Amino acid sequence: MDMTHPTPASVPPAAIRPAVAQSLELAIILPTLNERDNLAPLVERIEGALGVHGWEVLIVDDNSADGTADEARRLSLTDNRVRVIQRIGRRGLASAAIEGFCATAAPYAAVMDADHQHDPKLLADMLAAVKSGETDVAVASRFADGASMAEWNRPDREKLSGLANALARKLTGVELSDPMSGFFLLPTATARKLVPSLSGIGFKILLDLLATSEEPLKVKDFPMNFSARRAGESKLDRAIAFDFLAGLYDKSFGRVIPTRFALFATVGALGVVVHMAILYALMLAFSAGFSWAQAIATFGAMSFNFWLNNWLTYRDKRLKTADKVFWGWVSFIAACSIGAFANVAVATTLHDRGLHAILAALVGIVIGSVWNYALSSRFVWGRF
Repeated sequence: MDMTHPTPASVPPAAIRPAVAQSLELAIILPTLNERDNLAPLVERIEGALGVHGWEVLIVDDNSADGTADEARRLSLTDNRVRVIQRIGRRGLASAAIEGFCATAAPYAAVMDADHQHDPKLLADMLAAVKSGETDVAVASRFADGASMAEWNRPDREKLSGLANALARKLTGVELSDPMSGFFLLPTATARKLVPSLSGIGFKILLDLLATSEEPLKVKDFPMNFSARRAGESKLDRAIAFDFLAGLYDKSFGRVIPTRFALFATVGALGVVVHMAILYALMLAFSAGFSWAQAIATFGAMSFNFWLNNWLTYRDKRLKTADKVFWGWVSFIAACSIGAFANVAVATTLHDRGLHAILAALVGIVIGSVWNYALSSRFVWGRF
């Protein structure tokens, strides 16, 4: 039976690939966000490294604005080794890798970036090492002997990665040259066994896997030539350091206090500084009464908290377009209005009864914080 597909007019006949003739062995999971132009060349590179059969590419796309999922579907029409999961309302590299582990039937799975910074030529040796039992997890390392980051040419990121690696080893006990690597390979069954306990937070799924496993996983480094991005723009920004700390927190204390709430509270603590600055500026510089100063300071701190929460706490659900940011800010103010009212009322009452202004303001802030978190999670970032 002929299992080939008709050739779309937009795809040259040379791009047609035969149906898989041997057992599926390896799934290469590519978490993507705006990587349209990188997909076809990367599939070609993977074929050059692994041959024609025995593997699949599973593209897990976070509803990219550039049509990455559509490009993946176009490729899959003529290449049944390419599959796509388009995620709506869910974002993040770690959670994308988790969905990939659960969506493939391949006995082994690799996670790598789609931007061509990771060299597919390493896949064959990494797979052989895991299949033979030499190691439980094969990791492409930027810091192992023989590795190079010369083409990346980002010494600032190299220093940050090195510091993060040292911290990760100290806190998790993982002896690995690059626990922050985004390119690794392991048995799919091992990954799926750990999935229920993974946090799925942030970018560093490898660190999550290694820290979650009750039995230490044996790892082996494979020196990697870490290259420059082929096309598009990096999705990493200054919030990646915050993301990393969030992941470490979740593995240490996430079962006691939810990580998202801890991040929300951290932002709230910074908002306290803003609140106090506005409060005392109005009281000392403009001789404003405490009630008015507290109300204005509360509104100012709420606006600051919305901005920082949007950038950090809800980074995976970040509101970006002007209209969503505006209505998100309006919704945040509205959702927090009851908490703010309680904040001002309680703080004013306590101050009028003789409590120091700082203590009165802090009590008001604490009372409103839990309410603010619950409603904003549901009606601001949950809605959009």
